[in-house]
Amino acid sequence: MNALSKNKQSWDEAAERFFGRNPLPEYGPMAPNEEELKLLGEVKSLKVLDIGCGSGHSLQYMKEREAAELWGLDLSKKQIELATTLLENSSQPVRLFESPMEVNPGLPFDYFDIVYSIFAIGWTTNLEKTLANISSYLKKGGIFIFSWEHPLYNRVRPKNGVLTLDKSYHIEGSYDHEAWSSMAIMQQFRVSTYVNALVDQGFQIERMIEDARWSEEDVERHANRWYTYEKAKAIPTTFIMKCRKV
Repeated sequence: MNALSKNKQSWDEAAERFFGRNPLPEYGPMAPNEEELKLLGEVKSLKVLDIGCGSGHSLQYMKEREAAELWGLDLSKKQIELATTLLENSSQPVRLFESPMEVNPGLPFDYFDIVYSIFAIGWTTNLEKTLANISSYLKKGGIFIFSWEHPLYNRVRPKNGVLTLDKSYHIEGSYDHEAWSSMAIMQQFRVSTYVNALVDQGFQIERMIEDARWSEEDVERHANRWYTYEKAKAIPTTFIMKCRKV
């Protein structure tokens, strides 16, 4: 079974568990959110595409902000079913595709004002192809915003009360994430790899955020999970990038 098949099966099994987890306006666990960052700007009357749309809650956020058209794709059949149900009463056109992000399932070229991906880009099996697809979907001047686990976060482990770097930051490639409940293949890239891949696909990087935020609610919600307050105080959980197609 290849990585895409494993990930599809894993997400079909995990979809209910992740229903509504960390959608917009959130960008990731213990990270600043859209209400603070205002990366999207005014989305009213704009056409938006969600890469790795999951249960559809980020698209629901765009619906509430009066985006003109709601498009999304996700590898998981179960996630698309959940998103379809969530958005079924939308007054805006909704088009959802069960597809890996490395493949164009029939999306139009030079069409979207905003493409975004909330904590999903690291599931790609081909970063260059995924970013090339995203560039092709966007209008010239269109915005691409994505967030993902900070590349340093899973390199550091707490041991006897001390945070220890236990794997080189320079090692890239696929890996089976230890915090995932079943076999799932994610990708590890350095920040510079993301930056250079974006530049190669014609994006201009406008902002990068790797700040951490935590409220009492955040600390309680993530207690005894992969993302912890103690670790986030030293290593950001999330990095966020805003780019523009030039």
